Amino acid sequence: MFDLLAPRTPAVPVKVELRYDTRDPYAVVAAFRTGRAGWVEWVFARDLLADGLIAEAGNGDVRIRPAVDDPEVVVIELSSPSGHAVFEASAQELADFLDRTYDVVVPGNEHLWVNVDEALTHLISTDLT
Repeated sequence: MFDLLAPRTPAVPVKVELRYDTRDPYAVVAAFRTGRAGWVEWVFARDLLADGLIAEAGNGDVRIRPAVDDPEVVVIELSSPSGHAVFEASAQELADFLDRTYDVVVPGNEHLWVNVDEALTHLISTDLT
């Protein structure tokens, strides 16, 4: 659960599923519940999440940093053409999630999990359509 922050209103809890898949070993997925059946997925670098647990990280659509006033909280900012959202999440829960991903693919060994032929085929077929 993340808390959605908005000015002058109480934080709103949002269900978030964090996922990791060895088919994309450099990335993590944060799926945000948007309604009864809706989900919005954000995919970003696993290293960005790890870096954001200890210092401000990211300079694009995803920015992550420890909360200034609470070391047990991490702030996650997401920006897109359709809007901007700021969430707070438990630093411990994010660290535990990262630890589970490291149990699957050790940091620095991601390249061993990448299927280059499959990635090139996907890029070529996507580029031609």
